[in-house]
Amino acid sequence: MPTTRPAGDGARPRRRAGVVVVAFLAAVGCAVLPAGAFAVTPLQAQSPTPATTASSAGTPATARPAASERANPAGIDWVRIGTFEIARTETTIGQFARFVQARPMRTRAEQAGGGEVYEAGWTRKPGWTWRAPFGPQHAPAADEPAVHLTYDEAQAFCRWAGGRLPTDAEWVAAAYTEQRTQPPPPFERGRRYPYPTGDSPAGAICLEDCGASSAQRAVAHGARLLRGAGHARTSQTTPGVNGLHDMGANAWEWVDEPAGASGNAERRTRGGSWWYGAAQMRADHLQGKPGDTAVVYIGFRCAREPQAGG
Repeated sequence: MPTTRPAGDGARPRRRAGVVVVAFLAAVGCAVLPAGAFAVTPLQAQSPTPATTASSAGTPATARPAASERANPAGIDWVRIGTFEIARTETTIGQFARFVQARPMRTRAEQAGGGEVYEAGWTRKPGWTWRAPFGPQHAPAADEPAVHLTYDEAQAFCRWAGGRLPTDAEWVAAAYTEQRTQPPPPFERGRRYPYPTGDSPAGAICLEDCGASSAQRAVAHGARLLRGAGHARTSQTTPGVNGLHDMGANAWEWVDEPAGASGNAERRTRGGSWWYGAAQMRADHLQGKPGDTAVVYIGFRCAREPQAGG
């Protein structure tokens, strides 16, 4: 299937609980919030419970297996979508920190001194990595999306977490077709929506046409950006189709397409980002990057097969 490569970031050349938790957050450079502030859920000591709150996700199409029945080292909140499960949010900095703690590694962006952003061409930003997406002047929260990660690095995380990157077909099914048995209004079971947010892009973190609150929800990172305001913390936007967060905009997400590709083959990214408007959030927008791309607006989420008998 042909890949649309618009100007800007699409034109990249091919070359290319308690005290312990607080100490761990500080060790990986994440902000530790004061008492009473938003609780950082990705670093909870236990895996998420199988219950799904009706306020955020409605009634799932199929009950998920109990967390105690299956290893979940990243603490991912898995959502059942038909024949597969997918993470409710984009992979977070806190979750990726767990992975690096378990399997020490230096990412491509770290080895290069920093990831990239598109300005007047691709520009490397010293110190911009998954640990500090917008540079060392900002200590990120553990629930910000993990970016500056290549396709292979994303896939390695998902394998460690007990899953894999979603296929393109899985990602599209989860993003646009409501499959919950009793979804909360305004969503309707079985309906396919034009945006992962529903009938309109409102509420997503995109460039200009996702509503006035979009830029206001971006993290206060202190970096100078020539375009856009940056990403928001995961779960801080209104849940969309199937109760998932940020399938539209915030950060592009790697998917396993084309299946079976290897090396630095071009891989598809889905959903758009804070750097783009609403058009890139639609299912018919196809875009890709070489697999070794590590930039400030590409992240990912994982998928997996349901547990047998689940």
